[in-house]
Amino acid sequence: MASVNAEMPMRRQRRRRGWLLGAAVFAFIAAAGLDTAVVSMGTPADQREAAFDPVGFGNEHFPQIRDYVVDNAVDARMLSEAIDADSSAAAAEYGVSAGVGAIIPVHFTGTVGEGSTGVFNVRVDGLSAGRNIRVQTGPAINGTDLRDATGTIRFGQFTNQIEYQDAGSGINNAMKAAVFEDLDREALSGRTLEVTGVFRLINPDNWFVTPVALEVR
Repeated sequence: MASVNAEMPMRRQRRRRGWLLGAAVFAFIAAAGLDTAVVSMGTPADQREAAFDPVGFGNEHFPQIRDYVVDNAVDARMLSEAIDADSSAAAAEYGVSAGVGAIIPVHFTGTVGEGSTGVFNVRVDGLSAGRNIRVQTGPAINGTDLRDATGTIRFGQFTNQIEYQDAGSGINNAMKAAVFEDLDREALSGRTLEVTGVFRLINPDNWFVTPVALEVR
């Protein structure tokens, strides 16, 4: 009888621990439910959760970049003189810092020379001796100069480096659709080309230009 009486408090303690554990689990589930947001398809919250869309990003941002470049483009001869005087000062005055080198918007008209894989030499009168301009016309567009041209698109806006690179590709593709749709690359050599675009100032004597506007004459 004594052993039975001794076991009763132990049973009550086990039941009490079971009740406490159950109450704790219930409270955790309730709190988790309160902290969980239900996202409906098609809502702004749903769009934020969606995967990054480089096509949509490029189509949205390229017109803004094009307008900025057109508004701020420097005549190539004026820019060439400024670079000869002080390349660092020219970069600071006309360009946007972009890590290695500054992205500078430029405008020029010249004669198209030889090309390879869509990149053409363009001879512009009035530039310093030995200064070369190359313009890329696709179909492949290299670099992220368009993405970096305004200084308003930064890595911190993206989830990771892949998205950041995809943003540059999306902008390049939007540019190609807008600028190169009717371009006959096979007939460019010897023609007069008017270009507004950007290049990264690293080597002052070699400008590798990505256009935002291009006219063949």
